[in-house]
Amino acid sequence: MSAPLPISVCLISGPDATRIGRALESIRGWVSDIVVVVNDDVADGTDRIAEQHGARVFREPWKEHIAQKNSAADKARQPWILGLDSDEEISSKLKDSIHRFFLSPKADGPTALKMARCSLFLGHWVRHGDWYPDWQTRLWRAGKAKWGGTDPHDRLLVEGKVGTLSGDILHYSNPSISSYISKINYFSDLYLESRLQKKAKWAPAEATFRAFWRFLRAYFIRLGFLDGFPGFYIAASTFYSTLVRHTRLLEHKLSKKPLPPKP
Repeated sequence: MSAPLPISVCLISGPDATRIGRALESIRGWVSDIVVVVNDDVADGTDRIAEQHGARVFREPWKEHIAQKNSAADKARQPWILGLDSDEEISSKLKDSIHRFFLSPKADGPTALKMARCSLFLGHWVRHGDWYPDWQTRLWRAGKAKWGGTDPHDRLLVEGKVGTLSGDILHYSNPSISSYISKINYFSDLYLESRLQKKAKWAPAEATFRAFWRFLRAYFIRLGFLDGFPGFYIAASTFYSTLVRHTRLLEHKLSKKPLPPKP
């Protein structure tokens, strides 16, 4: 067996005992270091599963996605860092691609690498529409990148070139339709907050156009129809969630006005 690669895998997690084992199993044996930061209120055994897979486990209060991920990365001991979520898995093809990258290092090579992410939904690996290839920059040279963006939509801010790896991160983010739908309110709350901070105004034409555009883009332009019914469902629910997000401004505006006269 070849020596482990000089990589620290850095992962954050809430109570996710049913899924984190799969993520850690996919990197077992071929990376040199595993860091798992769990929320301090986790009580379902997630931390014990991580320790069983050789991880160094840290309990910390929840600081939102970006700060929590940066905290995990700060604990890395290796010259390269691989960011992974507890509901993800490194595919065999991606693993081989990472190995090939380290077998032929170049002095002027990239400081970070991106890879596609493929999600499982309604028993189908989604290969089209808005959900694929869903590029993720996840492997980087320590000290050359930091998590940024706007919570909860974090993104890696890289100093230097970004290369591309073949193979997918496999994503198990929506185990049920209920869990998928429950995210609509969560993200619409965050979106409303950001719109209020920018003093945005309600515009019915904008809400309608954006919702229809998201459906057309996902289902027709990005070939979501090739994913069968799951592709249609994703495009339709994207239409709905977009309409919900943009209509929250109207709801907020109406909440500050008196009720209309009774009919």
